[in-house]
Amino acid sequence: LCPCSRSPASQLWLSVLAAAPTALGMEVMAPATINALNGSSVKLSCTFNSCYKVENKQFSLNWTYQECSNCSEELFLQFRMKIMNKQLDRFGNRVEFTGNPTKYDVSFTLKNVQLEDEGTYNCYVLNPPDRHRGHASISLKVLTKEPPKHDSTVAVIVGASVGGFLAVVILVLMVVKCVRRKKQQRLNTDDQKTEEEGKTDGEGNPDEGTK
Repeated sequence: LCPCSRSPASQLWLSVLAAAPTALGMEVMAPATINALNGSSVKLSCTFNSCYKVENKQFSLNWTYQECSNCSEELFLQFRMKIMNKQLDRFGNRVEFTGNPTKYDVSFTLKNVQLEDEGTYNCYVLNPPDRHRGHASISLKVLTKEPPKHDSTVAVIVGASVGGFLAVVILVLMVVKCVRRKKQQRLNTDDQKTEEEGKTDGEGNPDEGTK
């Protein structure tokens, strides 16, 4: 497991805030920063919310690595019908997909973390009929020694209470969003059927004056 310099309460806050629904795209959740000890294995967690069931034939996933903010992104893990590891020289065979798309989890584990693995990891998810691709990014920091431990029992209790309340709010917002989206789809379908029926009536009932 990777050590982290942030307190559990602050990590919980970051996770909850990252889970807040956005105006466009899918809701993709990932911790903003992960600290890993040099030589250890670390799980880069990325999950998503969708109103629709995941279908392998349509679902797509891209994991990219970015060494610096101005650097180009390098694709190293992809899902197109199945997981495809791009085997970048940077990572070799140290990347292992440990998620499950059908459970809305697209995480992966990076083994034997090296100092040069520091950078930004981008998680891109698309689950049709959702039309907008969701995105989340993780900043990986590699540590050479374990950070000191702090007693954060009170902070954890407070963070858990607030985080639980916000999680309920987010869940309610997701349900409302899904209901509205499916209702809109039904309305669009009904409008299309009405328009088609109108065209059929017009073609099948000529005016009396033309007889």
